[in-house]
Amino acid sequence: MLKLLTIGVSASLFFSSTFILNRAMSLAGGHWVWSAGLRYLFMALFIMVVLAASGRMRVLRAGLALGRRTWRFWLVAGTIGFGVFYAGITLAAEYAPGWVVATTWQTTILVSPLVLRAFGRKVPLKGIFFTLLIFGGIVLVNAEHAADASWRTLLLGALPVLAAAIAYPVGNQMVWEAKRGARRAIPHITDPVLDDTLVRVLLLTLGTGPFWLLCIVITRPPPPTPSQWLNTALVALLSGLIATGLFLYARQRAESAYEIAAVDATQSMEVLFSLAGEVLLLGGLLPGLLGWAGVALTIIGLALYLLAQSRP
Repeated sequence: MLKLLTIGVSASLFFSSTFILNRAMSLAGGHWVWSAGLRYLFMALFIMVVLAASGRMRVLRAGLALGRRTWRFWLVAGTIGFGVFYAGITLAAEYAPGWVVATTWQTTILVSPLVLRAFGRKVPLKGIFFTLLIFGGIVLVNAEHAADASWRTLLLGALPVLAAAIAYPVGNQMVWEAKRGARRAIPHITDPVLDDTLVRVLLLTLGTGPFWLLCIVITRPPPPTPSQWLNTALVALLSGLIATGLFLYARQRAESAYEIAAVDATQSMEVLFSLAGEVLLLGGLLPGLLGWAGVALTIIGLALYLLAQSRP
């Protein structure tokens, strides 16, 4: 469990770059559709280059072949888990600062146990309690910041992220279930290439293609700004490739619903890393007493997940 939580926290460090860079692109006039769609274009390219450069062309070919055979599954799982998820994150950046988006995103750690139960995986009550403890810490960290925001900012910055917070664990759980073959509505994928984390991320990424094309047709955005090309490439590398790879690796290695919920809960650290980034890079202020109390609750919640590990 310690290894899984360490990997999850490391992923949250790289994930936190998303909130800062997306907000920067929005303030520079970049449209949210390009901020989202270009990220996944770069992700697909990066993954294929990494696999080819590391002498794993056979793995790449096997992964693409698997994608062709089971394209319907990856279209649905990718659209939900990556498409709807990131569309909500980037759309929210149009209306709210990065800390608002990062904070609202933490509702995913509350949604995760509900998603697991929807898939027939029961999470022990103590796991749900630890998740609530972590979420309480996140609320405290940002309570003092919320006082300075308008209701319009909070609403427009929150609703898209709430949709994202539901979509992300649903898409990821679909892949987890597909590998284990326990659900009739989800195909049982036995190909061993699915054990490769980069292959899973690549197939989910490619599955978002039609979704982004539909978003472009509906919104008719102006061409992407020059800074968007660079920033989306950075987000694709730091958050899309490194963070997603680490997170899905930890999640796939989890052997029970309890461990999955614990890995999902490590995403709470994104708020702390985002706040640290704003202080160091954007001149933001350190949290007050209430904020530090939230930091303590978050750390305690993660520690309890580790100390009280069990098989359901």
